Amino acid sequence: MPNTDSEVEYLQSTVHYQDPDRERGGGKQGGTHARKAEAEENFEDEPDETISERLLGLAEMFPEPLREFTCALVCLTTRGVRAIYRFSCSASWIFFTTSIILFAPVIFETERAQMEEMQKQEQKQLLLGPGSAMAALGGP
Repeated sequence: MPNTDSEVEYLQSTVHYQDPDRERGGGKQGGTHARKAEAEENFEDEPDETISERLLGLAEMFPEPLREFTCALVCLTTRGVRAIYRFSCSASWIFFTTSIILFAPVIFETERAQMEEMQKQEQKQLLLGPGSAMAALGGP
């Protein structure tokens, strides 16, 4: 219950409030720009807050043991991810260098054998003539 006359007047003015800028039918004429400008001015008066300040303010609402546990968990996770990354880099380096050392000679030898086979076919074609290649394939 309101106790003073000013509270009663305030309640009556809010109950029977009519927007002076409102037309019949629900439309607005003007005045909204003034309200937006006023709201922007109020917003500009507030000091800018950085992310770190905001996080620090949010962190203060949690108890100290919880913050310490969270910090330890984050540090442990970070160290674990770094260790896994280092291991994966080392393992991939070892795997690829070993595979190159082991398989490079095999690849070179198969390439050399294919080149020799192609040279033999070219020599055979030169010695026997162009028609012999068709006869060997079963052509007419």
